Amino acid sequence: MTQTEFRNVAIVAHVDHGKTTLVNGMLEQSGAFGDHGEHTDRVMDSNDQERERGITILAKNTAIHRKGLGKDGGDLIINVIDTPGHADFGGEVERGISMVDGVVLLVDASEGPLPQTRFVLTKALEAKLPVIICVNKTDRPDARIDEVVAESQDLLLEIAAGLDDPEAEAAAEELLDLPVLYASGRAGIASTENPGNGNVPEGEDLQPLFDVIYNVLPEPSASVDGPLQAHVANLDSSDFLGRIALLRIYSGKIKKGQQVAWISWDEDGNEVVKNVKVAELLRTVGFEREPDTEAIAGDIIAISGIPEIMIGDTIADVDNPVALPKIHIDEPAISMTIGVNTSPMAGQGGGDKLTARMVKARLDQELIGNVSIKVLPTERPDAWEVQGRGEMALSVLIENMRREGFELTVGKPQVVTQVIDGKTMEPYEMLTVDTPSEHQGAVTQLLATRKGQMQSMDVREGDWVRMTFRVPARGLIGFRTQFLTETRGAGIANSISDGLDVWAGEIKSRATGSLVADRSGQITAYALQQLADRGDFFVEPGMEAYEGMVVGANNRDEDMDINITKEKKLTNMRSATADATVTLQKARTLSLDEALEFCGGDECVEVAPNVLRVRKVELSATDRKRAASRAKQLNK
Repeated sequence: MTQTEFRNVAIVAHVDHGKTTLVNGMLEQSGAFGDHGEHTDRVMDSNDQERERGITILAKNTAIHRKGLGKDGGDLIINVIDTPGHADFGGEVERGISMVDGVVLLVDASEGPLPQTRFVLTKALEAKLPVIICVNKTDRPDARIDEVVAESQDLLLEIAAGLDDPEAEAAAEELLDLPVLYASGRAGIASTENPGNGNVPEGEDLQPLFDVIYNVLPEPSASVDGPLQAHVANLDSSDFLGRIALLRIYSGKIKKGQQVAWISWDEDGNEVVKNVKVAELLRTVGFEREPDTEAIAGDIIAISGIPEIMIGDTIADVDNPVALPKIHIDEPAISMTIGVNTSPMAGQGGGDKLTARMVKARLDQELIGNVSIKVLPTERPDAWEVQGRGEMALSVLIENMRREGFELTVGKPQVVTQVIDGKTMEPYEMLTVDTPSEHQGAVTQLLATRKGQMQSMDVREGDWVRMTFRVPARGLIGFRTQFLTETRGAGIANSISDGLDVWAGEIKSRATGSLVADRSGQITAYALQQLADRGDFFVEPGMEAYEGMVVGANNRDEDMDINITKEKKLTNMRSATADATVTLQKARTLSLDEALEFCGGDECVEVAPNVLRVRKVELSATDRKRAASRAKQLNK
């Protein structure tokens, strides 16, 4: 009897280089959709925000079954992990890489390696995994395939040299001998032959990709006859089964109904071993989970029946409970304060989850499946400090809570600092900017004000410039909006963590002040018309405002309290133009990301299902002036 073979592989790449589309093609050509299945683009991006933002947020696994392609005609199961390309979701990448034995590095045939390419590749080389380079989108008109292959191989060697590990450096040199794949994920074709710039690879399907994965990547180093050892790498939930744990089996076998040892850790880091029963065993087939009775070493499967199981826990043999190492996650760099909605209009934004108890329970729930965030108490009992990798990771959490019916007050993003040898250290980012050369000076000046230091500059085809800057992470808070304005929407900016360094000093991140309502009431068209020259407004006539609510951006760099509810005085005098139509500039509608970027140091964002408002932390104008006066006296 032939035995099923496994290959466990992660597809890693920079944002929008085509990971999810390629996995979609692999599933389709393996019959995962069935004869009459609905063929959906980017089926792995099942989360609403993933589809809206066009990026992968959560690492997901699928199993591709290839009948008769293993040794002696046996079946081959390729467990594929589709990882995020954005560094803000690095915790997902680290978990995905902990489950696999090799990596397919997808690189855009035009853009080449970018910051997140470096990030995911570093994680793979640290884990000493073999890397297959796959140049995707070879049919782009601006493809430069040979240069991209050379850049990717140079990056491999550069990262390996930076790890200060002779074994990693030697392994990276061996990787240069591996075959390079060329693909068009959207066309569903891959080849080991360079098709030439702008051409779809010759062939009919993705079989060359399957062949390289099978022939190059190692079989899982696992012993079917050894004692059971399996690592919990991800969590899911079901209305019927409760919490579901995704396992990579390193040794032994696991069966439905089996008694196993569950090894976890308490708050002091001590091992806690409990005997539990596997209630259900689930195998991934395509993108669906199906019940099964047994799984063996080398496979990736899911189990249920352990309500409090966590990521990083170990499932082991009852008679020989040996724990596997914990999954290492990089420390958070950005924090936000999240609390209950404390505005005068709390409860009027369409939310039904308003209490501190509900908010805390939801944050605790997030900690179960998201290992890259931390939740810390604050001085207030109704607010918590939430730390994560970056602004986007935290804004995704806030947007999810908003859609679930929560009303929240969210503080301005701050960096997470550390004191080392008496010096305050802050996180830095390595920022790569692609922009038309005409905007080069404006971008350089913008980053100079944010303490950015240029590291390199390359002139690229089509009169474009690629610049690399080292910038404090707080210098990138609110950077995106200004950057797009300066480059007229043409610029592309991507960043990756570059460790800690000494505090860079004060950074003035916003060039405009806020227009703040000085009283409560209904906003009038007359008031907006009279104040039109003061700046851009976020509100329209008929909306309700309250004292301390930020209703617009001031043209000057200072805050201004304004009467946004002023009404026109009635007289008995007539004028030929008295009833002329008032034309107002359309209000600027802020998204959650834009509101968080705009938010000043003394401001926060009111988040509810139906509304987003920026407001002052201290609503009373009088109290704000007193606080400013006291701060000024203390600084003298």
